[in-house]
Amino acid sequence: MGSMVIPNQPAMRLKRWIAIGLPAIALGTLIWSSDKISYDGERTIYTVACQDGRWEGSHCTGRLKPAERYRFRASKSRQEVLYWTVGASTPAGKYTDCIVKDRGNWSCKNTSDRPEAITHEMVGGVPADNNGPNPRFYAVPKWKWWLLRAGIYLSEADY
Repeated sequence: MGSMVIPNQPAMRLKRWIAIGLPAIALGTLIWSSDKISYDGERTIYTVACQDGRWEGSHCTGRLKPAERYRFRASKSRQEVLYWTVGASTPAGKYTDCIVKDRGNWSCKNTSDRPEAITHEMVGGVPADNNGPNPRFYAVPKWKWWLLRAGIYLSEADY
């Protein structure tokens, strides 16, 4: 009588988890890092500062460090945009005179008595009024901001 091979159940479960779980985690991380997953109608601008140096155009002569995160929540039904600085003690503001297509495409007039936000218009998820030789802030993608916050510094060319 021949010997029968009994599969190792824990090893098979581990292989199955690796084959299915790791790609799912990688895909979820990729989607999260691109800022495609957020609360309904929200968009965040991740900014950086130039530590021990100065800005020369869009180049930092020092070292980049994570700065504020500015969050915007656009409401298509109310045609308004709420804005605030993540973690700040300053109050949130609201633009009420807006044209809102979606969270990444809107334009507002500053008609409130609150301070103006860092932008009053988004086109394709990017602030439309921060172009030119001397921008008011320097933004990076979410994943780069989190790397800087974790203390992982890449060369500026990578940002």
